[in-house]
Amino acid sequence: MELDWEHNKNTGLFVPKILYFSYGEGGINMGRSKEFDKEYVLHKAMLVFWEKGYEATSIPELLKAMGLSRSSLYETFVDKQTLYVEAIHHYKKIRQNKRNLLINAPSAKVGIRQYFDQHIISAFDEDLPKGCLITNATIGLDSPDEQLHKLIRDGFEELEQSFFELLSTGQQTGEIDPKKDIKVLAHLLLNLNHSINVVSKVKSDKKIIYNMMNTVIEML
Repeated sequence: MELDWEHNKNTGLFVPKILYFSYGEGGINMGRSKEFDKEYVLHKAMLVFWEKGYEATSIPELLKAMGLSRSSLYETFVDKQTLYVEAIHHYKKIRQNKRNLLINAPSAKVGIRQYFDQHIISAFDEDLPKGCLITNATIGLDSPDEQLHKLIRDGFEELEQSFFELLSTGQQTGEIDPKKDIKVLAHLLLNLNHSINVVSKVKSDKKIIYNMMNTVIEML
C-alpha cells in the first residue's frame, strides 16, 4: 500500500497521514484519522455531565476532562448537545449489567432485591458522581430538544418494562398475587429507583434507602 505523507511543521519531519496528529490549544488536534479512543473520551464527558449537569458544564471543562482540542471535539461530536445525548447513550450501555439482574433473575422478588441492592451500592459509590445521569437530566430538563426528551422517556420506559415483565413472571409462578395490578407495581418500582437517585444526593445514610426498598418489596 502506498502511503500519503504529511509534513509536520513543528518537527520538520514527514510522517504517514494515517499516523499524523499534532497538539493544539487544549489537547489533541487530529489530522485525517482520529488518534483517540472515542469510548474513552465519551466516558470522561459523561462523568462531567453526570456531576455538573448539562447547563453547568462548560466546553473548557469538557475539553480538559476529555483531553481534546476544541476542533477535535466539534469534529467528532458536532456540538455540546449532541455530546450530551451520546453521553446518555453511553451511560445506558454501561448500566445494562444492572438491568440484566432483572432479565436473568431466578425469581421476581430475588431479582428485584438484587437489582436494588446493586443500585444502592452504585448510588453511594464515592468514585462516581451522586445520583443517576438520566434522573439528573430529568430534574434539570428545560431543553426543547425532542431527541433528548425521547431518550429520557425511553430510559424510563425500558426500566419500567423490565420490572413489569419480571412481575408478570412472578404472577405466573404464583410468587406475586395475581390480583395485584403489576402495571402499578412496575411504576412504583420505577419511582423507587429514581427516588434512591435523588435521596442519595442529599443523604449519606443507607439505612433510609434500604428501609424504602424493603417496604416496597413487601408490598409486592
